Amino acid sequence: MRHARRRVVRRVTRLAAVGGLLCGGLMVTQAMASEPPASGSAPPTSTARTVAGTGSGLVSRLGDARTAGSWIGADGEPVVAVTDEEAAAEVKAAGARPKKVRYSMDDLNSATEKLRSAPRVAGTSWVIDRSSNEVVVRADKTVSSKDWKRLTKLAEEIGGPVRMERMEGTYTTRLNGGRPIFASGGRCSVGFNVTNGQGQFILTAGHCGPAGSVWFSDTAGTQQVGRTITSNFPGADFSLVQYAEGQGDDATNVVDIGDGRGVRITSVADATVGQKVFRSGSTTGLADGEVTALDATVNYPEGTVTGLIETTLCAEPGDSGGPLFSEGVALGVTSGGNGDCESGGTTFFQPINKALTALNVQLTGVEGGSSAGEPAPAASASEGAVAPGA
Repeated sequence: MRHARRRVVRRVTRLAAVGGLLCGGLMVTQAMASEPPASGSAPPTSTARTVAGTGSGLVSRLGDARTAGSWIGADGEPVVAVTDEEAAAEVKAAGARPKKVRYSMDDLNSATEKLRSAPRVAGTSWVIDRSSNEVVVRADKTVSSKDWKRLTKLAEEIGGPVRMERMEGTYTTRLNGGRPIFASGGRCSVGFNVTNGQGQFILTAGHCGPAGSVWFSDTAGTQQVGRTITSNFPGADFSLVQYAEGQGDDATNVVDIGDGRGVRITSVADATVGQKVFRSGSTTGLADGEVTALDATVNYPEGTVTGLIETTLCAEPGDSGGPLFSEGVALGVTSGGNGDCESGGTTFFQPINKALTALNVQLTGVEGGSSAGEPAPAASASEGAVAPGA
C-alpha cells in the first residue's frame, strides 16, 4: 500500500471555547476556525456541483450494466466509465469524458458480493477503484500467510476485476484509549451537532463507545458533556451523544480548525470520487486530501464496516468521529484507516447521509438539515469562513 506523505494543514494544539463550552481533547464544532485553500486548482462550488451531477446523472440514465461509475477528473471535468461505444457517444454528447472499460458496475458489484460472502479476515479491505476498473483487495501486516493465500485463491476464482495488494501498517479505528474522555472508552472527536427537533446531540463515530458511554470535556472526567444513547458499530460506524442539560443550548455547526476561525456547515451531501476534501480532528487538527473510492468495506479487528468513503487523508488515534467536509458541505465522520500524519496513509469515513437517515436527525442550524442528493466537491476554500462570535 502506498504511503505518500499527505499534507497536514494545521496541527491544533489548543482548542478554542465558544459559548462557555470547553471540551479539551474532545473537538467541538461550535468552535470557530478557518478552512485553508485546497492544494491545486478546482472549479467554483456551483460549477463543481454541476460537474459531479453530470457524471452521476449519466450513470443513472445509462445503468450499471453499461457503466462503471463516474468521478471528477484531474482537470475538474466529469469522467464516466462505459462499456460500449454507444454509451461513450452519449456521455460525450452530454459534455462529459467517456472512458472505455472492460467491466461494468454490475461485474464489479458481483465481485464484491463474493468477497463479502467469504469468511471474514481481520486486517483486510476492498473497494471498487473506478479509475482502474478494478476491485482492489488490501491486506495489512497482521494478515497471516495462510489467510493471504486463501484470499488470493478466492480472487483468482472471481477472475479479472480483482487486484490483490499487501500494504504497510495496520487497519485500526482511530480511538485513543490513553485519554479518559468518557467512561471506559477513550479520546474521540465530535463530528457534527444534530437535532431531532426536540433536543441537541453530537454525531460521532460508533466505535468510540457503546450506548451508555459518558463523555467529558476534561481529562479528569469532572465536566460532563453528554451520554451516548445510540451506537452502530460494527456494520456501520456512527453514534449519537445526547448533550447533558444546558450543554447543547448554543450548538451550531462551525467546524473548528484553530486560530479562532471557522467554516460554517451549510448543507449535507454524498461524497464523490475525485473530490477534494478536508478532515478535522482533536489530535492532528486539519488535513486535506481526496476521495478515492466509495462503498468501501473494512475488516477492522473489532468487526466489519461497509459503505465507507475511502480517502488519501491521514488521521491518528483521537481523530475518530471528526468531521469530513468540503466547502461548507458535511460529508462524513472519521472511522479508521492505516498509517499516520507523518508517513501518510488511508482514512475511511462513515457517510453522513446514511447516519442522519438511520438516526432520524438533521444537522443543527442547517436549512432542511439533509442532502439535496447532489455531491459537492471542493472549490476555493475561503468561502464560508467566519470569525468568532459570528
